[in-house]
Amino acid sequence: MVEENIKNTLVDKEKQEVKLENKNEKKQETKPDVKAFKPIVAADNKEPKAVAIDNKQTAPVSSTLATIPSTADNKDKKIDAKKPAKIEKQKKEEAIAISTNMPASKKHCMYICTHIKNRSIDSAIKEMHDIIAFKKPIKFKGEIPHRSYPGIMSGRYPINASKQFIYLLKALKGNVIANGLDLDRTRIYSASATWASRPARRGGTRFKRAYVVLKAKEIDIKEKTKEKKK
Repeated sequence: MVEENIKNTLVDKEKQEVKLENKNEKKQETKPDVKAFKPIVAADNKEPKAVAIDNKQTAPVSSTLATIPSTADNKDKKIDAKKPAKIEKQKKEEAIAISTNMPASKKHCMYICTHIKNRSIDSAIKEMHDIIAFKKPIKFKGEIPHRSYPGIMSGRYPINASKQFIYLLKALKGNVIANGLDLDRTRIYSASATWASRPARRGGTRFKRAYVVLKAKEIDIKEKTKEKKK
């Protein structure tokens, strides 16, 4: 009896060992060999060689990396696509400022236009401020009181028209800068004032309105001085 029990235990142990061996063999079949996927690099810094696994050839690492597009290149392309093309501003020959309905006397505007002709814009604005402060009169024709200012016999101080001309001259200055002209070399070469549409008022009279046009362009100052000397 004792011998039979010993035999049975030995048989059971052998069966258990066989089962364990079968399990280990199955695990080894399912697990891939990690070392097999590593590329073998040659000593002469050449391209990595492909390694055969289960009669299948893997592609070299360098070729697989080349096919993957880099994110940095894609970002640069997107930024370039968003940037708009630069438009070069064309330099214009002159700058114009127009007041279609200036609330001032046409006669006063005409004398101011003759006064600011062939002047720079900054000096014309300064002249308007001097007129408002009663520092300098403007020449007028007709039976007008004399003024104690050198070079002017008779004149007036058209304050309302001068205030309106300051706005117009500042607009002309902005147009000169926008058109790409040199502000120091620009001169008002044309200034004209005519009647504008005058709205009616009580008593059959009409309001004073003037249509004023100012034009400025670049002028070579050196050439003008040479002509005057000749």
